[in-house]
Amino acid sequence: MEWSDHGIVLSARKHGETAAILSVLTSEHGRHAGLVRGGAGRRQRGVLQQGNFVAVTWRARLEEHLGAFTVEMLHSISAQWLDDPGRLAALSAATAIVDFAVPEREPDVNIYRGLRTLIAALDEDDWGVAYARWEFALLGELGFGLDLSACAATGQTDDLAYVSPKTGRAVSRAAGQVYHDKLLPLPGFLLDDGPETADEVAEGLRLTGYFLDRRLFAPHQRQLPDARERLAARLARAASAERS
Repeated sequence: MEWSDHGIVLSARKHGETAAILSVLTSEHGRHAGLVRGGAGRRQRGVLQQGNFVAVTWRARLEEHLGAFTVEMLHSISAQWLDDPGRLAALSAATAIVDFAVPEREPDVNIYRGLRTLIAALDEDDWGVAYARWEFALLGELGFGLDLSACAATGQTDDLAYVSPKTGRAVSRAAGQVYHDKLLPLPGFLLDDGPETADEVAEGLRLTGYFLDRRLFAPHQRQLPDARERLAARLARAASAERS
């Protein structure tokens, strides 16, 4: 069997002395793994960095086999942010989340396009907003979306300020006042109705991180990726610095 596709590198781990197991999110074949001969060597190491856009050809005798990739660099992404730990953390967090959460060999063009769009948005000044919106959208694509259409208690569609940690549904400011300590803040930018301050971005990541953990990682006895925790901590520090 053989196919060729374009994709985004999610991870590469050493296998044996010289090879690597590559995980890549492809446009038409979903998240897919394969062996890269020589992948641990100096020449290939730079190609197999998280976030890089690559052209891959996969070959295997049978469809259920791991198979082998040949890989060609199309666009190096990770190298351009080596001196930008914030953007690099966002790139690492996104690829690590996709590598764990997206089912293998199940094509989903929306998830692929979403990751491509996020990577492009990391060049912008408001990349933190783009990242939080990407996690929010990914939850929806994976079937764990939050319902922010109306207040769960009253049905009103305006002044939504919280999210129930149990149901993932929005709660209005008035209905949530009594229980605000038990609810998750809902930043306005996720509703396209509010400021995009550092505080709001940090709150957005707290919200999406809670549901990523509860609905995707914890059921498999896994924790959110370290890169994702570093990103959240960095954005929380930025919010604190902005307030002071």
